[in-house]
Amino acid sequence: MGIDINHKKDRKVHRKEPVSQNVYLRLLVKLYRFLARRTNAKFNQVILRRLFMSRQNRPAISLARIVRQTKGEQCAGKTVVVVGTVTDDKRIFDVPKLKVCALRITEGARSRIIKAGGSIITFEQLAVEAPLGQNTMIMQGRRTKREANRHFGAPGLPKTHAKPFVRIRSRNHEMQEAAGRAEATKLNLFYRFYLNLGQTKKKKKKRKKSTLR
Repeated sequence: MGIDINHKKDRKVHRKEPVSQNVYLRLLVKLYRFLARRTNAKFNQVILRRLFMSRQNRPAISLARIVRQTKGEQCAGKTVVVVGTVTDDKRIFDVPKLKVCALRITEGARSRIIKAGGSIITFEQLAVEAPLGQNTMIMQGRRTKREANRHFGAPGLPKTHAKPFVRIRSRNHEMQEAAGRAEATKLNLFYRFYLNLGQTKKKKKKRKKSTLR
């Protein structure tokens, strides 16, 4: 009689290649897989792992954030590497001279970087210029910036800041239901408190009767 092995949870979650069938992305994976194998640089391993990631885990980064992060003398002359999209930001007026390497750059961000005297390179050009990642800065956008992240949690309950999907205040909608749940929890706590009080009073009375005998 053989052993009945359950293979229900055998799925490996970590990626070994990108899900996308984009030819350019697949060629980049082949290039950085070679560099990660043949060099001891951690930079190439990080770039390879990020090339595998889904679009949710490769969030866009704004030009304003790049400018803010590259302030200071220690960042001067370094190449900013973004495995994702670089977007324009109208709230920033002065763009310094930057050298950016990214998978994709929007037209507005591209024109502003070039107008400021900067340059934009691709990942294969970066592999030739800095095969070990020397004189580079890896950046990424905020992964929790998505609109969906604001709804995570239970809206209306005490000490939660989750955004409700429905903004109507009525007894048939989300905020009122959550408020009702919060009130119900409070009432349950008070009810339990009074029950405990009643039980302690009964115990005291019984003790007094026993002493009288």
